[in-house]
Amino acid sequence: MKTIIDLFEESVSKFSDNPYIWEKVTDRYEPTSYTQTRTEVYRLAAGLLSLGVKKDDKIALLSEGRKLWVISELGILYTGAVNVPLSVKLDGNDLLFRLVHSETSMIFVSGQQASKVEKLRSQLPNVKRVIYLDQPERLEGDDLFVGDVLKLGEEFLKNNPGKVEEVSKSIKPADYANISYTSGTTADPKGIILSHRNYTANVEQALTLMEIPVHYKTLLILPLDHCFAHVAGLYSFMAKGASIATVQVGKTPMDTLKNIPINIKELKPNLLLSVPALAKNFKKNIENGIRAKGKFTEALFNHALKISYKYNKEGWNKGTGFTFIYKPLIWLYDKILFSKIREVFGGELDFFIGGGALLDIELQRFYYAIGIPMLQGYGLSEATPIISSNSLKRHKLGSSGHLVKYLELKICDENGNELPVGEKGEIVVKGENVMVGYWKNEKATAETVRDGWLYTGDMGYMDKDGFLYVLGRFKSLLIASDGEKYSPEGIEESLVQHSKFIDSVVLHNNQKPYTTALIVPSKEALKKAIAAKGIDPESHEAAKEAIAIINNEIARFKPGGEFGDMFPERWLPTTFAILDEPFTEQNGLVNSTLKVVRGKVEKLYENRLEFMYTPSGKNIVNDANIQSVQSLLKN
Repeated sequence: MKTIIDLFEESVSKFSDNPYIWEKVTDRYEPTSYTQTRTEVYRLAAGLLSLGVKKDDKIALLSEGRKLWVISELGILYTGAVNVPLSVKLDGNDLLFRLVHSETSMIFVSGQQASKVEKLRSQLPNVKRVIYLDQPERLEGDDLFVGDVLKLGEEFLKNNPGKVEEVSKSIKPADYANISYTSGTTADPKGIILSHRNYTANVEQALTLMEIPVHYKTLLILPLDHCFAHVAGLYSFMAKGASIATVQVGKTPMDTLKNIPINIKELKPNLLLSVPALAKNFKKNIENGIRAKGKFTEALFNHALKISYKYNKEGWNKGTGFTFIYKPLIWLYDKILFSKIREVFGGELDFFIGGGALLDIELQRFYYAIGIPMLQGYGLSEATPIISSNSLKRHKLGSSGHLVKYLELKICDENGNELPVGEKGEIVVKGENVMVGYWKNEKATAETVRDGWLYTGDMGYMDKDGFLYVLGRFKSLLIASDGEKYSPEGIEESLVQHSKFIDSVVLHNNQKPYTTALIVPSKEALKKAIAAKGIDPESHEAAKEAIAIINNEIARFKPGGEFGDMFPERWLPTTFAILDEPFTEQNGLVNSTLKVVRGKVEKLYENRLEFMYTPSGKNIVNDANIQSVQSLLKN
């Protein structure tokens, strides 16, 4: 059993001169080799030891992804301390809660994030020192610039030869590596304790599905504080001697986001880790680019997609039956169209790994068609996180892939009884990647991990070929008045995916006679459609027209509509409430991985939900909807 330190040291001895981290600070990407990375890690760890850092101290890390993020985490781990990685999207009370709850005594912070910590400083009596990753204008008390810590480290290494090795070798696989906070889909986020062995076990598991050749590069576009980026990025690439790169940090978070497409072209990654929100964004940009080239190119592109979808099917069965006749046409379209699109991603991208929420099968088909399969995986932070994934060798579009090796999985009913293959129930797993527990929350730990089995709270089933299908949260199920249950995520995803008029949707049915929906429409798309009909946008007529447009979009999924066979009608909304405010991180209605926090949405709109089960609310053209639409169209 290995620690993260063992994993790193082995890779340094095997791949000493290979580049490990690529970083762009000025005008181009510069590499830092495995050996150079270790030198910097030793200096930082030695600096921390000289400052009195001890085993099990909690040290927070709040920074954008960059080389110093990786060096800081490894430096912390080499001292036996525990890293508390924090999302840069946190602020105020959310940040305060995590810093206090984790018992953080020292914080590494970047220049862009520093003011958040400074604002909270008076409420953080446990925090003895802040270490700035960028030189601040002035330093308070015992605070230090990281450059000074590295200088202290050099002195310490001279005066205490062998001390860093001695301390790092005393660290055991069961020792804590991270306290990683959930995004808080409930009132208080939980601190997930992940040990060194949780991480190295999950790397070993992930590598039973994925091949990472030594020449591979990845650009880490996902936040480094999440364990998905840790395992699938930092540590799996480390284990294989491959390279990771960080997005160039801009002057503002928006600038950093804008650097992603530029950096992808410059770095030419072979593999990218993605989440559904990013995948949709990339797709939208590709489609806009095609549209801008004119009607002919757009028609050609749509035809190419249509033929590719027919030929590829679900991936594992592509080219079967009579579809082999499309092969020459596919080759031609790839040459003249799809290969050009791949240049947007640098031209060397073999595939994406998609983690996070459910990934719409249409999205998977799209990327498969253009020659960069988006291979969906499944996991959760409590499992460090990888449980299953599709791979280039074995995949079925629409599934969450094959189980990693060295992991047991069962599907259970509500009473914890194991169900046979093909039956739906809660996904339950057991392996060395299952978290130690929730920090300072024994009750939640005992509910989630029983006899070593992790009860994921997700619903799914295994098919006869050993592919896992994840259907959504067990607890977010729609429950009809007769007790039948259904997971809403697939319908919600499809409504958003197939309608330019719907930005977000949350379905609701808690033992009621019919299903309802809270809908955030696309303001711009509605305004355009109403303007095209020559209706005064501030009139009552415009509001009624907007409601009719939304209703028609839902009707496409009902019997007789173009997607009428996708979902059972009883789970489609009979009526809906139009909301005039989007779900955002700012209002707490989506979490840091951009998933809608269902509980908070339902609580906030409790009255609207109740109203929809009254005769007035069942009529979609009600006063509340008229007012919401008018408010939307005005702004």
